Amino acid sequence: MTSWFPKWRPFTDDIDTRPVGTTEYLPPAQSVVLGIQHAFAMFGATVLAPLLMGFDPNLAILMSGICTLLFFLITGGRVPSYLGSSFAFIGVVIAATGYAGAGANANIALAAGGIIACGVLYALIGFLVMATGTRWIEKLMPPVVTGSVVMIIGLHLAPVTVKSVAGNPFNMWMALITVMCMASIAVFTKGMLQRLLLLVGLVLSYIVYFVITNIMGYGTPINFTPITQAAWFGLPNFHAPEFSTNAMLIIAPVALILVAENLGHIKAVSAMTGENLDPHIGKAFVADGVATSLAGGVGAPGMTTYGENIGVMAVTRVYSTIIFAIAGVFAIFLGLSPKFGAIIQTIPTAILAGASIVVFGLITIAGAKIWIEHRVDFSKNKNLVIAAITLILGTGDFALQFGSFNLGGIGTATFAALFLNWFFSLGGKSN
Repeated sequence: MTSWFPKWRPFTDDIDTRPVGTTEYLPPAQSVVLGIQHAFAMFGATVLAPLLMGFDPNLAILMSGICTLLFFLITGGRVPSYLGSSFAFIGVVIAATGYAGAGANANIALAAGGIIACGVLYALIGFLVMATGTRWIEKLMPPVVTGSVVMIIGLHLAPVTVKSVAGNPFNMWMALITVMCMASIAVFTKGMLQRLLLLVGLVLSYIVYFVITNIMGYGTPINFTPITQAAWFGLPNFHAPEFSTNAMLIIAPVALILVAENLGHIKAVSAMTGENLDPHIGKAFVADGVATSLAGGVGAPGMTTYGENIGVMAVTRVYSTIIFAIAGVFAIFLGLSPKFGAIIQTIPTAILAGASIVVFGLITIAGAKIWIEHRVDFSKNKNLVIAAITLILGTGDFALQFGSFNLGGIGTATFAALFLNWFFSLGGKSN
C-alpha cells in the first residue's frame, strides 16, 4: 500500500543539470531561503486582493500560510503549490457586499458565508474528480471557456479601480506612476526581481509617494502613527460568517474558476517537472476547497494556487514540496504581526489603484494566453460566439435577476459560457 506522504530524499546532483524534484530536498539553509522567497513571491497579490475587497490583509497572510500547510497535508506533500488570496473573488465579493472600494468592508460576514459555500462546492468537485477523473472538466470547460471567464474577471473590475481615483488629478497621476514602476520592473529586470514585480513595484511607488507628499508637500501625506502604535505580535481580526442565499449564489460559482486555475497550474508544473501529477488533481481540488472554506470561516478571502510561485519554481528549478511548507510557516509569522499589518494599511489609495490596473490587466491577458497556448481556433463560429458573448456580458456587468437573487455580471457570463459551450457542442465539431 502506498504511503500518504512520499519518502523525501536529498538532492545530490547539479541543479544546472536537472531540476530538484517534488520528493527531493535541499540542505536546510537553502530550503529556508527558498521558502521565504516563495512567501514573498505571493506577498504582493495576497496583500492586494484583501485590500481591494475591504478584508484584513494580516488575516489573509495568516490564512495563506495555514492553508498552504493544509494543502501540503491533504495532498500528501506531493503537489508543489502555494495558496494565496484569489483575485477571482474580488468582483463577486464587491457585488455581494456592495463594497465601495475604500476602508474596511462592512459586510465581510456576507462574503465569508459565500466563500465557505464556494469552498464546499469546490471540494465536492474534487471528490467527484477523485472518483471519475478530470476528462469531464476539460470537456465542460475547454480553453475557449476558461480563457473567456478569466478575461472577464479583469475586465469587469476595470471600472472599479478607475473610479477610486477619478476626479482627483493628483491620485490619478500617482496611480500612473505606480503603473510605470511595476511595468518597468516587469520589462527591464530579470530573475527573482522580475517575479516580484507587484511587491517591488508597490515599495518603489510607496517611496515615490512619500517623497512627493511627506517631503515635498503635495497631495495627502502618509500617516505613520498607526505603525508606531501597533504591537509587534498579536492576532488579526476574525469575522464570523453570515449565510445569505443571495451572497452564496453569487460567490459560489467562483469554484469553477478556481478549478480551471488549479487544473492549469498542476498541468503546468507537471510539464516543467516531467512528473505526472494528474493522479493528485482530485486531492488538490479537495485541499483548495477545504482551505477556501476554512479561510471564509474566519473572514479571510478564498484561496487559490498561485501562478507567481509557479514562476519562482520555473526560475529556480526547485520543485521540492518541502519548500512550500517552510513558506507557509513564514507567512503565519507575518500574519501574526499587527505592526506589519499597520504598514500595509498606510498604502495610499492612489498606489492601490495603480497596482489594481496592473493586476486586473494581467488577469485579462492571462485569459488571452489560455487561448493562445491552447490554440483556440476563432475561425470556428462556436468559439467566436462563446468568447464574444461571454466577454460583453461580463465586462458590461449584465447581471440576471431571479426574484430577489442577483447573479452578478461575472456569474451570468460564467454560466452563459458553460451553457453556450454545451449547446453549441450539440451541433458537432464542424461549427
